[in-house]
Amino acid sequence: MVVVGTWNLENLFRPGGDGPPDQAAYDAKLAALRDTVTAIAPDVLAVQEVGDPAALDDLAARLGGPWHTALSQHPDVRGIRVGFLSRLPLTVVADATTLPAKLAPIQVADPPAALSDQLGRGALAVEVEPAPGVRLTLITVHLKSKLLSYPGGRFSPRNESERARYGAYALYRRAAEATAVRELATSCLEAGADERVVVLGDLNDEAAAATTQILAGPPGSELDTAGFDRSDAGDRRRLWNLAARIPAGERYSRVSNGRRELIDHILVSHALLAPLPDVHIPHEQDLPSVTGNPATHVGKPGSDHAPVVASFPLAG
Repeated sequence: MVVVGTWNLENLFRPGGDGPPDQAAYDAKLAALRDTVTAIAPDVLAVQEVGDPAALDDLAARLGGPWHTALSQHPDVRGIRVGFLSRLPLTVVADATTLPAKLAPIQVADPPAALSDQLGRGALAVEVEPAPGVRLTLITVHLKSKLLSYPGGRFSPRNESERARYGAYALYRRAAEATAVRELATSCLEAGADERVVVLGDLNDEAAAATTQILAGPPGSELDTAGFDRSDAGDRRRLWNLAARIPAGERYSRVSNGRRELIDHILVSHALLAPLPDVHIPHEQDLPSVTGNPATHVGKPGSDHAPVVASFPLAG
């Protein structure tokens, strides 16, 4: 059995700057994160929104026992990046930053802003060996947020036209980033039909969203459909979103403006579907409701996301 999870740690910085205002608030945040990680007991945890790399080391030290960490070397403009916290040794196999060559650079702001051919945050791929002869490739991502920012550091638009444009720019970037991650996953899957590949992280949209669907691959045998147990030519390239395996009452990982939403996902390749894994989202504490201003929860303990955790029975 191997337990894999994903969790947005929400602005994991050391005190000062974008982090908690003082050491006491930082210690409270780390204590809350430690308690949750201990409760879910993952073998490998994909993490997002790691600011100071040393802060992830601080969290690992509070967990006790040997833990391994790996972080993308490509943070966004705020300094946050994706990574892994793992009981198993990690081998980094890719730290992707560039959009696919055939995908034109995307517009990310009003003219004369430059076009971009880069992911906002690197996508990190690692390999672990949870059992002798069993290799697992995990790709963690943090796609462009739906929370919009505007020129000058504003979180409120001047008018509806500006809001609509910047909503489109965010969607362009999220779709392009999903395409880049899909290409990375495809390259891992093409190594063989029995490849065990997991894509997991903060996709910043729900399971049915077009950007999330880009990652899934050829349609036809999604979970809870009539075609699920019928093999077809697309199986080797497909990824299955495990959202449907989450009990209905748990099926949200964030609360936005009072509305529950599932934006953190685990997608797996065909080799990880037999038997189907158990998937849960623990909700020991009520999640805060985020708004259009992400600064409102800075310095609070824990995170504004809940972790998503899957347990896989593995055979060699």
